[in-house]
Amino acid sequence: MSQDINTQDENIDTNIEITPEMQAFYQRADAIIGMANSQLSPEAHSGQVGASLLYAAARYSASVASIGFVQGDDFAKEKDDIVEFYVKQYRQMLSDNLTDYAQNFDKYVQLNQDDKSAK
Repeated sequence: MSQDINTQDENIDTNIEITPEMQAFYQRADAIIGMANSQLSPEAHSGQVGASLLYAAARYSASVASIGFVQGDDFAKEKDDIVEFYVKQYRQMLSDNLTDYAQNFDKYVQLNQDDKSAK
């Protein structure tokens, strides 16, 4: 079963002022979500695409975390702190998005149904 994931524009609280930096952040995230949605097919359901996306995020984060280190040994010494940082960030973002999805479940389910009908 494949399901397109909603983009952030559909999830933004209209009471929050969106700065240009936040807008750019959401636009990048939406572009990545759009690319992930484009990978959905009879051969690749949302769970498989999600696993690939999670793996890609981990690889990219490892690369970003390595910036500024001169030696691999120094980088390796910081591994636990780096993992703790990224896990904390991911846990908060996942929790926030699960809360949002639960609060807007009927709307998001309808959006997904509308997307399937249009295809």
